[in-house]
Amino acid sequence: MDSILAYILTPLLIGWILDLLFGDPSWLPHPIVYFGKWIAFGERRLNRNSHRKLKGALFVCISIAMLFGISWVLFNIVPIPKYANLAISAILVFFCLAGHTLRKEVRMVFEAVDRSTEEGRKQVARIVGRDTSELSPQEIRTAALETLAENLSDGVIAPLFWFALLGIPGILTYKLINTFDSMVGYQNERYKDFGCWAAHIDDIANYIPARLTALLMILVAPICNKWRLLRFVIHFGPQHASPNSGWPEAALAGILNCRFGGPHNYFGEYFYKPFIGTNERDLTTADMQKSILVCLGAEIITVAPFLPYGHPFPEAGQGIIYHLLIMV
Repeated sequence: MDSILAYILTPLLIGWILDLLFGDPSWLPHPIVYFGKWIAFGERRLNRNSHRKLKGALFVCISIAMLFGISWVLFNIVPIPKYANLAISAILVFFCLAGHTLRKEVRMVFEAVDRSTEEGRKQVARIVGRDTSELSPQEIRTAALETLAENLSDGVIAPLFWFALLGIPGILTYKLINTFDSMVGYQNERYKDFGCWAAHIDDIANYIPARLTALLMILVAPICNKWRLLRFVIHFGPQHASPNSGWPEAALAGILNCRFGGPHNYFGEYFYKPFIGTNERDLTTADMQKSILVCLGAEIITVAPFLPYGHPFPEAGQGIIYHLLIMV
């Protein structure tokens, strides 16, 4: 049983450590890019004329079923050699995690806005979907930290969660669902019908991971009164326009004792987001550094219970995890 568990968990641990070390190398072909191309291809051809909601529902459901089915067959039926299976699985986990890149991008936003507001607007536009052309320095910093909290769930905890449940087919299918939502899951004129099902499926896929992320952040928070922080999250988490994003955002707002949320401009349309927290104070580089440490801590305690099982092949692979950790 231990050897089976180790065989399953080792790719998770290697992939996570590779992400911790390197992030997303821009020179490597990334499977998420191809997910995006597939979604854009279908959206251009199907999101027009009548029955857009039905076409969007069929497109997202068939895409999910195809990816899960093909990947399940490849990793469970096709006779791939043991070490090749391990290597491919670890690389795919690595591609499906975004913790390192997210932390790097948030640091770059704070560094850019410290140089000039315009630089900060351009930099934060890389990681948010809203209109950034008129954001103030405080709004830029707020947007970056909201994205850090939300994407700790979407980019790290949720992929790990679905890998733990369903292996490589689970983590790949989750990333496809999340990519669908990020591309077409908007309540605007163009996507409100076509992306309706994509948004709802993403809400379902993230329901448990978002709340788990908030709990993990509470556990690692450098705050003595964690019950008070938990009550804060329970109060403000459900008030977000999204059924999931509010939970990790509320956790970070409570840890920083600040206020997130408020109205934003998405693709030329005005959206009101309820405020999370009540302390409207300026955010600083120290807040960014504290936030990054909290998010990294949440990642570490997620994977730490699996470390004893990270040696599936004692005769050849013993110590892979250990040596990667030494590199970190």
